[in-house]
Amino acid sequence: MQRHDPDPDPLLHERTHLSRSRAALRAMREDVESLDIKDVTANWVNAAVLQRQIDDRIKALADLSHTPLFFGRLDYLHAPGADLAEGAEGERFYIGRRHVHDADGDPMVIDWRAPVSQPFYRASKKDPLDVGLRRRFGYTGGELTAYEDEHLTDPTESSQTSKLLQAEIERPRVGPMRDIVATIQPEQDEIVRSGLSGSVCVQGGPGTGKTAVGLHRVAYLLYAHRDRLARTGTLVIGPNRSFLHYIEQVLPALGELEVKQATVDDLVTAGIEVRGTDPAESAVVKGDARMAEVLRRAVRSHVTTPTEPLVVVRGSRRWRVPAYELAAIVDELRARDIRYGAAREALPQRIAHTVLVRMEQAGEAPDDRVQDAVARNAAVKAAVKTIWPPVDPAKLVLRLLNDPDFLAAHAEGVLTADEQKTILSEKPARSVKSAKWSAADAVLIDEASDLVTRTHSLGHVVLDEAQDLSPMQYRAVGRRCTTGSATVLGDLAQGTTPWATASWAEALRHLGKGEAVVEELTAGFRVPREVIAYASKLLPSISPGLAPVESVRETPGSLSVRESSDPDADVVAACVESLAHEGSIGLIAADPRIPVLAAALEAAGLPCLAPGEETTAASRLTLVPASLAKGLEYDYVVLDDPATLVAAEPDERTGLRRLYVALTRAVSGLTVIHGTPLPPQLA
Repeated sequence: MQRHDPDPDPLLHERTHLSRSRAALRAMREDVESLDIKDVTANWVNAAVLQRQIDDRIKALADLSHTPLFFGRLDYLHAPGADLAEGAEGERFYIGRRHVHDADGDPMVIDWRAPVSQPFYRASKKDPLDVGLRRRFGYTGGELTAYEDEHLTDPTESSQTSKLLQAEIERPRVGPMRDIVATIQPEQDEIVRSGLSGSVCVQGGPGTGKTAVGLHRVAYLLYAHRDRLARTGTLVIGPNRSFLHYIEQVLPALGELEVKQATVDDLVTAGIEVRGTDPAESAVVKGDARMAEVLRRAVRSHVTTPTEPLVVVRGSRRWRVPAYELAAIVDELRARDIRYGAAREALPQRIAHTVLVRMEQAGEAPDDRVQDAVARNAAVKAAVKTIWPPVDPAKLVLRLLNDPDFLAAHAEGVLTADEQKTILSEKPARSVKSAKWSAADAVLIDEASDLVTRTHSLGHVVLDEAQDLSPMQYRAVGRRCTTGSATVLGDLAQGTTPWATASWAEALRHLGKGEAVVEELTAGFRVPREVIAYASKLLPSISPGLAPVESVRETPGSLSVRESSDPDADVVAACVESLAHEGSIGLIAADPRIPVLAAALEAAGLPCLAPGEETTAASRLTLVPASLAKGLEYDYVVLDDPATLVAAEPDERTGLRRLYVALTRAVSGLTVIHGTPLPPQLA
């Protein structure tokens, strides 16, 4: 912390503090690197665990040369927490991505997540939060080159939009997604810092920063509840691998290395190879929440009511348990509605306990070892196998999808006859290994697995692009956070699957988080005003009643819509034109058009990347199938023929939603090339 002193040369002063802070960070890293653990570990296991923790700490203390160590400064009128008596001296704090202290332990940089940093995001002229000065810093290539001050308690200074803040938001996007710690807005900060105990759902249109908010919320929770989340784990779930690759550097840049990332398919396909696809109508039924009841009935159908007594032989004695007592035990376990596997494990112990009661009544004094021995008795094991046989989840689902009678027996009153016919396999598979499982089948197997054995729950789960999940997929994610909380991120207008959710209330109910608070972000920081206004013409058709995003960025000339008689050539020309600008370029097209456009780009000598491949200064053009565009962003976007993109989808609403996604991927400029008439909604 620094005392308030006049700065004769403010920029030199701040550069000096940056140099000293970098030196302090290097010293912190060197201290960790020099640790000798040979005399503090009892065995090789402890040594390995401690060494891993040290390695992670060293990585977290890396000084990224092109990432500013601090981005802001707060000059408090009074020391935080001190008596606000007249004349009390204030303090100065530098706000950055991680905590840095000097050799004496005094802070050089304060972590952005610390309570003392919060006014950097929340303070205003109306409510300065005891901050006299807020300073923002501008950087070029990691070097501090500018600063900008707000005197929050000066009545003569009017509120103005920060030019440095605007420049940071509009900075060209080359490479993976970056953090937004320098630009978090007050409404975003409220979500980021909300508590671990409650779940939050964020409805946010394109460019409102919902993905960044979700990732920074994870970073904040790890800061505020590190011990708890270290035990229970955190997980970020994205729509596809390209998206996860795009966001994977955000948390490490904030010093968080332990957060796992996955798609829903990754979660549910353990041991199952997905090789098939479902027609839309079949996938919709398989993804319907009613399938959970069908599966529950099918699993429980394996339990039979005993009709024969059980005789247990021990030594020279025979102990008889009549059928009605066995039936009572089974009925009690059924009524408890615990997991099938847990009940099956409890059954032999319940039977053994009944036998032990008989022994005690006969004057014997059996102990727990005797009960365990009875539970392992061959007759008891045989009875359990008959009464409560083991269930293989994959075999169960295979039978449901292959056996019309078995499906009908358990779907009666739940699915109609037509719906049952829709999900039955046309060519029944002979075995689990030979079956061509679809992604929807894998979710059914995951549900059945949970009915048998409880799924492990994590401390916190972030679910991005959540609007595209089916009810059964929501249930699969919800199983991973039954004892934890969730951050749900999405935009109802961008739902592009046939089973896309109609409302967040419905989605949260399937997730098991019906109590979650729904927050709406409507201020856009990424997409230029002209572009988002053009895309918002689609909202009445794709999501009536949803408020359009109000972009804070007005960028004249950011939208160009061009009719073309030679679309392939004009698309290539538009890419060349966009490459004249700094930053990343995305060429987005209907999936069937990708091979044609790839050939046109190759013929023109323009190398292109696939989604998820990292852009570099030498390779900045990415060819993006519309189906993979969601969640990605580029400085300049060239969009190929909107009508073709819409027509490539199974229905018009889905097509228009896919178009809405494609239209809103641009940060600086959008060029639309169309050889066929535009959809009437855009005319």
